[in-house]
Amino acid sequence: MRLSNLADYAVVLMSAAARQCGAVPLSAGMLAEQTGIPAPTAQKLVSNLARAGLLVASRGSGGGVRLARPAATINIADIIEAVEGPIALTSCVDEGRHDCALEASCKVQPHWGVVNGAVRDALAGISLASLSVVPAKGAGSHVPPDTTAGGMALPPPNKPTTPPAFAGATS
Repeated sequence: MRLSNLADYAVVLMSAAARQCGAVPLSAGMLAEQTGIPAPTAQKLVSNLARAGLLVASRGSGGGVRLARPAATINIADIIEAVEGPIALTSCVDEGRHDCALEASCKVQPHWGVVNGAVRDALAGISLASLSVVPAKGAGSHVPPDTTAGGMALPPPNKPTTPPAFAGATS
């Protein structure tokens, strides 16, 4: 499973907005410049994120966008869903979708909702605030798990996991 570029960019853009702590309203152009996201894409994302209630915009001199609520109350699932719609790992998890050739005989379909919910819950357990902190030098790429909202601890990104050794296994 891989996020679309647009969802990835939305998380990057929101993280940049969160680092400003609402001190100064930012334009989509400023966010594009800070993040390296192309300006037209940044503008589209700002519109989508504002429509989803994650950013608020103000017009006029000194206008721009800022977070609609504190970064600690915005999670990664909120951001992804603002751009992609509801998180659905398979089409049979989507309400009203019946386009799977295996639907009539699939024994796994009733369980996909649980799997989908677990993935969504894991993403919901990571706050925007936790992604907005610049890691200390030497800290590696691991971002500490967010536990402010009962978040689940996830393994460090890009770190291979070693399967447990089985009792009696020989090398």
